[in-house]
Amino acid sequence: MTKKKKIIIMTSLVLLLAVTAVLNVLLVSRNSSAQADAITTANYFTSYRSERTSKRNEELLQLDNVIALYEPGSEKYDQAVDMKMKIVGIMENELVIETMVKSLGFSEAVVSIGMDSDNVNVFVNTNELDTPAALSIYNLLRNELSIPSTNIIIMPVYTQI
Repeated sequence: MTKKKKIIIMTSLVLLLAVTAVLNVLLVSRNSSAQADAITTANYFTSYRSERTSKRNEELLQLDNVIALYEPGSEKYDQAVDMKMKIVGIMENELVIETMVKSLGFSEAVVSIGMDSDNVNVFVNTNELDTPAALSIYNLLRNELSIPSTNIIIMPVYTQI
């Protein structure tokens, strides 16, 4: 494949990505007002996981396209592979932490680990988060992920499941 063809393909992919982002923003802004009333906290955990999975699948697909476009060993190829491995690692960590938080006695939990930061957000199904429970979650995160306490946010989201 010639360099000119690679540039054309890469430019097309970038433009396609930009168009997708614009359409996504337009659709979300149009539907968010209509759906805001429809979404209840009862399905918060399910919808959060669904959105997270959807976004991650899009990111992984885009990275697969970049990986297919470049030769192994090139800088762009290595960057795309590294980013893909980072996303996969984050996904695995989120799943493990969610399971561990549930094992502490919470009926539901979702975890969000930042891509470009060490921030970790934990949302648990409880109407009141007491200090011992928050400390248990904090210690779990500290031991499992080795992150500073300033990067941890634990939030109660009460739903009746």
